[in-house]
Amino acid sequence: MKKVLVFVFISFSFLLINCSNKDILTIQSPDGNVQIQFLLQDKNQPFYRVYYNGEQIVDWSKLGFQFRYKPALKKDLEIAEYQTNSRDTIWKPVWGQKNKVRNNYNQLLVKLKESSRLERRFDLIFRVYNDGIGFRYVLPDQQNLQRFEITSEETEFNLNKDNICWWIPANYDSYELLYNETDLKQVDSVNTPITMQTKEGHFLSLHEAALTDYAGMTLVNKNNAGLLTCDLVPWPDGVKVKAETPFKTPWRTIQLASKPGDLIESSLIVNLNEPCKISDTDWIKPMKYTGIWWGMHIDKYTWHAGDKHGATTENAKQLIDFSAKHNTPGMLVEGWNVGWKSWLSGNNVQNYTKPYDDFDIKEVVEYGRKNGVNLIGHHESGANIPMYERQMQAAFQYYADLGVNAVKTGYAGGMRPQGMYHHGQWMVNHYRKVVKLAARHKIMIDAHEPIKPTGIRRTWPNMMTREGVRGMEYNAWAASNPPEHTTILPFTRVLGGPVDYTPGIFDLTFDQYKPDNRVLTTLAKQLAYYVVLYSPMQMVADLPENYDHPAFQFIENVAVDWDTTMVIDAEIGDYVVIARKAGDEWFLGGITDEHPRRINIPLNFLTDGSWLAEIYCDAPETGLYENPTAIEIAKYTTESSKKLQAALSTSGGIAIRFIPGEKVKDLSKYESIQVYNNKSDMKMENFKALKIYSNSKSQ
Repeated sequence: MKKVLVFVFISFSFLLINCSNKDILTIQSPDGNVQIQFLLQDKNQPFYRVYYNGEQIVDWSKLGFQFRYKPALKKDLEIAEYQTNSRDTIWKPVWGQKNKVRNNYNQLLVKLKESSRLERRFDLIFRVYNDGIGFRYVLPDQQNLQRFEITSEETEFNLNKDNICWWIPANYDSYELLYNETDLKQVDSVNTPITMQTKEGHFLSLHEAALTDYAGMTLVNKNNAGLLTCDLVPWPDGVKVKAETPFKTPWRTIQLASKPGDLIESSLIVNLNEPCKISDTDWIKPMKYTGIWWGMHIDKYTWHAGDKHGATTENAKQLIDFSAKHNTPGMLVEGWNVGWKSWLSGNNVQNYTKPYDDFDIKEVVEYGRKNGVNLIGHHESGANIPMYERQMQAAFQYYADLGVNAVKTGYAGGMRPQGMYHHGQWMVNHYRKVVKLAARHKIMIDAHEPIKPTGIRRTWPNMMTREGVRGMEYNAWAASNPPEHTTILPFTRVLGGPVDYTPGIFDLTFDQYKPDNRVLTTLAKQLAYYVVLYSPMQMVADLPENYDHPAFQFIENVAVDWDTTMVIDAEIGDYVVIARKAGDEWFLGGITDEHPRRINIPLNFLTDGSWLAEIYCDAPETGLYENPTAIEIAKYTTESSKKLQAALSTSGGIAIRFIPGEKVKDLSKYESIQVYNNKSDMKMENFKALKIYSNSKSQ
C-alpha cells in the first residue's frame, strides 16, 4: 500500500512515496515541470534522479565522498530528518543581462546520518527551479568529522548516452579550446558547462554554482556509457579538497529548457549564489574599453620595452584621445610595467608598481581623467602565484592611489608552484582573494586564464568579466576560430557567466602584420558580437586607425548593461539571434556559422508604435573570403507587428539599434522595413554563389 504525505507551502507540493519498500522523496519546481527524486538504496547509499516535462533527464545517480585516511561517507546512511520550504523573491543585480531577477524555487533538505559507530552526518540540499536544479552537500560541525581531505566526490549524472553534446575536453589549466559536437557516448572527459539535447528535444547544461574554497569540477564519462562522474581538479599530492567542518560544497547544477534560447535567459547560476557582499556599489560601472593589446598579438608592438614597445606615454595619450571622441570610457594598457622579458622567458618576475621608462603612468592617468577616460591596469602573473601574491597588496594600493578603478589580471603559462593547477582549490582561493582585495580598493576585475565563472558575480559584482575561452586573440597567432565557434559559446561557456571575447576587429585580415592569419567573420558579425556575447566590459579591440569607418557608430551606441534579454531564435552551433533592451532602446545581434542563412526575425519584443531600425548587415557583395569587410548600413521604419528577413553571408551577422519613433525627428523620410526584406532573396543568391568555408586564408 502506498503512503502519501502532502505538505503544502505556497502552492508547492512535497511528496513522500513508498516504492519497493524504499522511501522516495520527491520535490518539484513551482510550475511542476521539473522534478527531483531522492532515495537511499544499494547499502543505503544516496541516489537522485531528475525529470523534465515528463522525460527522465538523469537516471538514478550516486552521491557521496571518499576521504584520505578516513572511511568513505556514502553508504550505511539513514534519513535523520528532512525539511521542505519554498522561496519567491525579486532581487536587483548591480549589473547584468536583466535588471530584475526572480528567485523562485522549492527546496528539500535531507539530513543523513551513518548507522555505523562513527555516526557522521551530512546534509543534501536540493533546489528545484522552473529552469533547472541545483544541489549541494553540507558537512556540519561534528566530533567524528572535523578536518578532512576529499579524494573523490562521488556525484554522478547518469544520462542517456545518445544525447547530443557540445563540449570541450577536461583540462585542469585552460578552457581555451574549440567545442565538439558529438553524441555523449563519444565524450571522454569534459570541462563544464557541457550542454546537451535529449532524444525528446529538451536541452540541459551541467555546471556548478558558487565555486568557493573547493576544486573545480570536471566530468568523466565512465566506459563512455553516459554516466558522467565528478572528477575534481587535484592538489599535487592527489587530494582534491582540503577542508574542515562546517563546510559546504558548490552547487551542482542542471539547467533545463525546452528550447536552446531558454538556457541563455536562465538565472539559475546567479540565483544559487549569495547576495552581494559589497555595501557601496556605486563605483562598479560596466563599460566599453579600448586597449594597447591587439597590436602586440599581431606583432605591431611588443609587451616589453624596445623599438616596438606598445605601452608608451605617447601611444596611450593618442588612444585616450580616440576613446574620448568615441564614447569609450576605459583604456587597457598591457606591457607598461617592468619585467615583461621575464614573462617571455617563461619565468615571470614582474614589478607591478614600476613603469618602464617610456611610460609615465601618472601623466597617462591624469590625461585620461581630464578627457573622461579611465586607465584599466594590468597584472600579468605568468601563473607565478607566490611572486604575485607578495606584491598584490602594494600593487592594488598603487592603482587605488592613482585612481585606477579596473584591473585586468592574467595567469598565462605553467603554474608556480609546480604541480598546482589553474582550476584546483588553491587557485580557486587565490582568484577569490584577488576579487576581495580589489573590492577593498574599489577596483573592478577582468580575469584572464581564470577559473570558470559560476555566478559569483552576484556576491562580488566587481568580478566583472573573464576570459576562460578560446577568444579573438587566437586568430592572430594560431589556427583561426571557425565560424561555428561563437554560435556555440552562448550555450556553453557563456552560460557560466560573462566572457571577455574581445570583439570588434575591423581589419579582418591584417595583412600588413600577419599575412598568414585572419579572423574568419564578416564585419557585420563583429558588430553583432557586442549583443550576442555578453560582457559588462566589452573591448573595442582593434587598432584605433582601423575604426575610421561608419560601422563604428554601432559600437559607439551599443550598451553593455541590460534591462532585458530575449533570445529570438537559435540553433546551437548554427545561428543565434538575441535582442537586449537598455533604457528605451533595443539592440539586436544575429550571427551564423559557415552556412549563409536567411532568418525571419519577429519584432514583437518591441512595444507598440513606430520604431527606427538602424541596420548594419552583410551587403550583397559580402563574402568571407572575397569581401569580408563589405557592410550595408541603412535606416528603416518598423513596428512590433513586422518581421525582419535577415540575410547573413558565410560567418556573417546583423546588428540593429532600435530607436523609439518619438525620439526621431522625421520618421517619414525613411523607407519601410519591407524594402529591406525585399532584398533578402537576392542577397541569399549572391551568398550561395560565393566560395564555401574552409579554415584556410588562401581559400
